[in-house]
Amino acid sequence: MSEQNEQAGQLYIALISVHGLIRGQNLELGRDADTGGQTLYVLELAQALANHPAVSKVDLFTRQVIDSAVSEEYALPIESVSDQFNIVRIPAGPDQYIAKERLWDYLDAYTDNMMDYLRLQKKMPDIIHSHYADAGYVGYHLANQLAIPLIHTGHSLGRVKRARLLASGLSADEIESVYNMTRRIDAEEETLASAERVITSTHQEIEEQYELYDFYQPEQMRVVPPGTNLNHFMPPKGDELTSDLYFELTQHLKTPDKPIILALSRPDARKNITALIEAYGQSKPLQALANLIIIAGNRDDIDDLEDGARHVFHDLLVAIDRYDLYGKVTLPKHHQRDQVPFIYRIAAASGGVFVNPALTEPFGLTLIEAAASGLPIVATEDGGPRDIIGNCENGILIDPLEPETITDALLKLLGNQNLKQTYIEKGLKGVFTHYAWEAHANSYLDLICPIVKENERLERKITKRRTELYRDRAFVTSLDQNLIGDTASLQSLIQLLRSHRKTTLFIVATGRRLDSALRLLKHYHIPEPDILISSSGTEISYAPKLTTDTSWEKHIDYHWMPHKIRSMLDKYPGLKKQPKSEQNHFKVSYIIDTSMADVEEIKQLLHWEEQSVNVQLSFGKYLDILPIRASKGMALRYVANRWEIPLDRIFVAGGSGSDEDMMRGNALAAVVANRNKEELSQLVDVDRIYFAKKPFEEGILEALEYYDFFDSCTAPEELSREAN
Repeated sequence: MSEQNEQAGQLYIALISVHGLIRGQNLELGRDADTGGQTLYVLELAQALANHPAVSKVDLFTRQVIDSAVSEEYALPIESVSDQFNIVRIPAGPDQYIAKERLWDYLDAYTDNMMDYLRLQKKMPDIIHSHYADAGYVGYHLANQLAIPLIHTGHSLGRVKRARLLASGLSADEIESVYNMTRRIDAEEETLASAERVITSTHQEIEEQYELYDFYQPEQMRVVPPGTNLNHFMPPKGDELTSDLYFELTQHLKTPDKPIILALSRPDARKNITALIEAYGQSKPLQALANLIIIAGNRDDIDDLEDGARHVFHDLLVAIDRYDLYGKVTLPKHHQRDQVPFIYRIAAASGGVFVNPALTEPFGLTLIEAAASGLPIVATEDGGPRDIIGNCENGILIDPLEPETITDALLKLLGNQNLKQTYIEKGLKGVFTHYAWEAHANSYLDLICPIVKENERLERKITKRRTELYRDRAFVTSLDQNLIGDTASLQSLIQLLRSHRKTTLFIVATGRRLDSALRLLKHYHIPEPDILISSSGTEISYAPKLTTDTSWEKHIDYHWMPHKIRSMLDKYPGLKKQPKSEQNHFKVSYIIDTSMADVEEIKQLLHWEEQSVNVQLSFGKYLDILPIRASKGMALRYVANRWEIPLDRIFVAGGSGSDEDMMRGNALAAVVANRNKEELSQLVDVDRIYFAKKPFEEGILEALEYYDFFDSCTAPEELSREAN
């Protein structure tokens, strides 16, 4: 920082965070969706920068709110937080506090009023840093008018948010009406077109989110991990194992003096806590070495929790019972937020390890908190943990889909005191070097100072906006018969899909369960699809956080009585239940011996017993009983409708009987040459179904060329008819 110190006190930084309620102290975090992590981040960023010797002044610009429903402090035009730091509130639109989605009509007035304020200052800012899309809109207008470099942090992105909203059950029209999504995405695109640098928290955020934008430029992106307030997190002091909280946490353990394996997360299926119990339950040596404590939110009665959390606790309790882990695993019912730092210290004082086995982890704040508390970490290789362990070298990355990798990592740490101590020391040093606010301010200034000096401006590539706002076509494939047969052609297909990622949804539809499908995708290095239809069409998940489409679950839960189906078929001659790993709430699965059992007779039996079901046979031996509204084809049509993609712009590749209803109709379909026996042969004369001469991925590439999918997206015979 020597060059910065030579310029001590010279930098004037303007931060913009338009929405929410921001004040210098006592932030009302969690008051609503607009007063959360972003408001805390910008306030702490401003404070950290204002305390740096290279900075003379920081102004944090937000919206003035004059409203009896909120504190009078939000009406103050200027709040002086310190000699170097002011919160400046700019009037725009109504006086009242309103949600960010309703601010778009007032952002031009906000821009003009902020310009008026800046003109009255003795000096213009050296840098403008916008936060979120609305501030990006203001920021790129001001930066272009004033010729001041723009830095931007998105916090969340409209294209990703839209996928989550679709998963929640909202229609495309409702999303547009309520969230002004077109204006938001347009603002994000223009911000990317104007900003000198875009700051993200992780590399995964760049690769999986920003890459979807037309004006995305990799050279523009910089990973600067957010600062973390580490004042509350520290190594053990010596009183942890005699505290009331320690006895409360360990009261149900048979041997409470063992090291603690600690997990702390929401009761969310994506957090993958059940895999941790399975890893622990399958290893007697691990059980002998340590106890397992899982802090998974607060509860009074599991039956009163929302559906997702209730299912998670059900799976946890079943796993504990299956491996008879009573007295070795505990799931405390309650904890206070301010107890969390002490819980980390208890685990550290016990000689324990912190584990995050999540399927997807965008950042991983708990890993930083745990490391600052003196815990080595074992964490998923997805997302933020890769960066954290890469920076701190204080733990082991695991494959969250393979419980044995969790077991191996824990045994390695708990069985090697020297290694564990090395990771503890590196973690304590690393979090303060990379993740404390002072470290963040240093990295931030290293980034912006060359831009202020104009010796490191972005050389922009020629980019342009697409005509369509959203992706206008979809590539759909099953998994086992299509994507795992030809490694060389698979890489060609992956590269082709990546080059068209901005225009084309990548959808995988499989009979496998979600975790099984993810395991296979990971094994073959297939990128996570935008949409994963799993369990034969009963589950729909959206990237990048594997968000479950709860609206689809409600839709298919119609006259569905799996217990009656099992009572009828579990002892049916020629049927054998598939493993638990291939069953779920909406899929009852068997292996069928067709020499002993007839599928049509089974359908008739279910019909006689008034069961509204969909019966599917695939690969000649797998029999799935699904809700009447569920199948791969119906799930695909549901997705197409939600994403407003016409079926005639959807390519479907299949290779087994369970793919048939995806392929019939208006989609552009292809049957690969390696199809299972003669399944799908009945489609040979059906329009829009191309039988590839080549197998697996090579057959898919052949069919994509046949349909000219990434250009005209039309069957050749239809072009011929149009020409005639």
